[in-house]
Amino acid sequence: MNALHVRYWILATVVIGISIVFWTRIPSGKKSSGNDISYSFQIRPVLSDKCFACHGPDANKREAGLRLDVAENAYAKLKDGKGFAIVPGNPEASEVYRRITSVDPEYQMPTPESHLGLLNENEIDLIKNWIAQGARYEQHWAFSVPKQSPLPEVSNQSWTKNEIDYFVLAKMDGLGLEPNEVASKEQLLKRVSIDLTGLVPSLDLQRRFMNDKSEGAYEKIVDELISQKAYGEKMAIHWLDVARFADSYGYQNDDARTQWAWRDWVIHAFNRNMSYDQFLVWQLAGDMLPNASKEQILATAFLRNHKITEEDGVIPEEYRVEYHLDKTRTFSSGLLGLTVECAQCHDHKYDPVSQEDYYRLFAFFNTSKEKGFDGSAGSGPAKTPVLTISSAEVKNLLTFINSKDTSRITVSVMGEDETLRPTHILNRGVYDAPGKVVTASALPAVMKFDSSKYSQDRLGLAKWTVSKENPLTARVFVNQIWQEIFGRGLVKSTGDFGMQGDLPTHPELLDWLAVDFMKHGWDVKRLVKQMVTSATYRQSSKLSGEKKEKDPENIYLSRGSRYRVPAESIRDIVLSTSGLLNPEIGGPSVKPYQPKGIWEATTANRGSLARYIQDKGGDLYRRGLYTFIKLTLPPPSMLIFDASNRDHCEVKRQKTNTPLQALVMLNDPTVLEASRVLAERMSTGKVSVDDKIEELFQRIVCRKPTEGEMQVLVAYYNEELATFSKDTRKAKTVLNVGDRTHEKRLDVSRAAALMRVISAIYNMEETITKS
Repeated sequence: MNALHVRYWILATVVIGISIVFWTRIPSGKKSSGNDISYSFQIRPVLSDKCFACHGPDANKREAGLRLDVAENAYAKLKDGKGFAIVPGNPEASEVYRRITSVDPEYQMPTPESHLGLLNENEIDLIKNWIAQGARYEQHWAFSVPKQSPLPEVSNQSWTKNEIDYFVLAKMDGLGLEPNEVASKEQLLKRVSIDLTGLVPSLDLQRRFMNDKSEGAYEKIVDELISQKAYGEKMAIHWLDVARFADSYGYQNDDARTQWAWRDWVIHAFNRNMSYDQFLVWQLAGDMLPNASKEQILATAFLRNHKITEEDGVIPEEYRVEYHLDKTRTFSSGLLGLTVECAQCHDHKYDPVSQEDYYRLFAFFNTSKEKGFDGSAGSGPAKTPVLTISSAEVKNLLTFINSKDTSRITVSVMGEDETLRPTHILNRGVYDAPGKVVTASALPAVMKFDSSKYSQDRLGLAKWTVSKENPLTARVFVNQIWQEIFGRGLVKSTGDFGMQGDLPTHPELLDWLAVDFMKHGWDVKRLVKQMVTSATYRQSSKLSGEKKEKDPENIYLSRGSRYRVPAESIRDIVLSTSGLLNPEIGGPSVKPYQPKGIWEATTANRGSLARYIQDKGGDLYRRGLYTFIKLTLPPPSMLIFDASNRDHCEVKRQKTNTPLQALVMLNDPTVLEASRVLAERMSTGKVSVDDKIEELFQRIVCRKPTEGEMQVLVAYYNEELATFSKDTRKAKTVLNVGDRTHEKRLDVSRAAALMRVISAIYNMEETITKS
C-alpha cells in the first residue's frame, strides 16, 4: 500500500468514525434538514438529565423561578433582572451557555452539590449550536400525533418483504451496515413458533415445513401458528404482566382469589382477534357500556387485579386510596407508557404532569364501589364489587370460561358508586391530608380531554384513550409487541415514553406502524404477522466482529435477535417435547412441583394458602401461564428465570443470566420427569441408539445435530449405560422422579442412560434460546 492509499484509508476511517459519532448522538435516527439540531432528539435529553431537576416542570423544586422546558420561560428575563437564560441566536449572551462553560463552582451549572455532573464537550457544543440556530423548541416527540412518513429510499429494495424493512434498511444504510442472510428454515421455524405460540414446533410441523419448497411456505406456517389456540395463551402472558394478575390477594394474610375467569377472557380475546381499542374499552369501562353484558363486565377485572388487604385493624380509607393509586399507575404505565406516579406527591420533575393533573386522572377511579376493607381472610373468594357467573352462563353464554365444576364463579370487577365521591389533591400524597377538590380529566400534556366529547367517567377516559388523536396508545402497544418479538422495543424504556425515557431508535417506523395499526382497525393479529413476516425478522442471528463493534446491542437490527425465551415458555418447551404437556385451555390456576416448606416458612399460617398442596394428574403438566401465583411468594423457578412477580404493572421483564438458572434446569423435578418419561418411551423399540438420539435432539432443539454433537452425545450415553449396567439400583434411583407412571417391561439401565442424554439436551443453552 503506497502513501497515497494510506492517506485515503485514514481519511475514510475518520469520515466513518465522525458519521458514527454523529448518528449515535441522534439515536432516533431522525434526520434534520442540513445541520439543524433537534430540540426533542438532541437538546431535551441533555437538559432533562442535567437541568430539569431544578429548572423543570416541578414548581416545588424549581430554583430561581427558571423553567427551561418551556420556551416562553426560557426566553424571559431572569428573576433577578440580570439577563436572559436563553437568547435565541446568541449563545454568549445566554446565561445557560455561560454557566455550563464556567469553571467557577460558585457560578457553574449544574452546581457541584446537585451531583448531576458537568456537561461534556459534545453536549456543550450541541447547546451552543442550538442557541446559535435560534433555540427552537419542539413538542416532546411522544406527545405529538403520529404521522406516516413516506417509505425511505434504500440500497437494496429486493431485500425488503414489507414496509418495516424499508425503515430498518435505511437506518442500516446510514451506518454502513448490511443485513444478515436469512436464517435457516429450522431456526426460523423455531423462532416464529416460540413467538406466536410459546411452544417449539412439533416433529411433524418441522418435517412439513422442511418439505414445503413453495414460495409461500413460511407465510403458510405463520398463518397456521397464529390460528392455533396456543397463540392466545402466548399473547396473554405479556398482558397478565401489565395487569398484575395473580391468584392471591397479597399483603400479610394473602388468601386465594378467583380472577382466573378474566385470564380465560384475555386468552379468548386474543384468539378471536378482538380489536385493541375494544379490548381496552371493555377492560377500562365494560360495566358502563349500554346494556353491559357479563362478558363486558368481566373484562373490567383488569382494574381489580391489584393487591387487596384482608387484615383486620387496617384503616379502610388508606387502602381504598391505595387501590385507586394502583389503578392510576397501571393505566398510565401499561397503556400510556408514562411514569406519572411521581406526581402523586408533587409536580412531576421531568414531564409536564402536575400534581393536580395526577389527581384529576385518579378521579376516574375514585368513584368505584370498591371498599378499602371488605372482610378478613376466609370471608369469600372475591371482593366488592363482585361478578357472579353461574354454571348455566358458562355453558350457554361465556363458553370460553373453562369451569372445572358446577359451582358459581366469583370475580372482582368494577362498578360505580351511587353517589359521586369528591376527589381531593392529597398533600404529599397522604390519604388523610386532603387539599383542593378536583374533577375528573385526562392528562392535558398527552391530549386535551374535551368534556363535551368525553363523559367525565371511566367510559369517557376509555374513549379518550383509544382516540386516534391520542399520541401514545397505539405507539405504546406497537412498541410492546415489537419488544415481545424482537427482544427490545423501538423505545427501549417500554414503560416510559416521557422526557426521561429512551428516544426511539426508529421513530419514523414506530409512527408508521402506529398509524397503520389504527388505520386497519387496531388489528392485533395483522400487526404481529407484519412483524414476523418482515425480512428484518427473518435474518440469521449470526454476529460478526464488525457488527459486534458497530452495534453490540443490535439496536439497528442488522441481525436476528438472540435471547432466552420467557420463563413460562421454558416450562412449556420441556413439557411439550417430552409429551407431558396438558394442552387444556384456561381454567383455575394449578400448583405443580415446588420445593417443600417454602410457603409454610413465609405464610401467616392462616387461610386456604397456609400450606402448599401440590396438584395431581394432568394439572401437574399445564402450561406455565396457569401456574398458581401467590403474591407473597411467587413460583420460585419462574422467578429465577425473570418472570414477573405480579405485585405491580410490569411492561418489560428484566433479562438475567445467573448460575441459579443452570441449577434449575439440572434439578427441577419437571425437567427431570420430562427427561425420564421421554427416555422410557424412546428406550423401548428396536431403533438404533444413534437414531434415537438424533430424533431426541431434533425434537427438543428443532434442528439436526452436527456430527460432533452426535459423537459427544453417543459417547455420553455409552458411558452412562456402562455405569448403570453395573448398578441397576442406581439406575432405578435416577428414574424414580415425578408422578407419571413408568413404562412397562423397561430396561432400566438403557432408560436411565437415555434420560441423562435428554437432560443434557434440555440443559443446552440453545434449547431455551430464541435465535
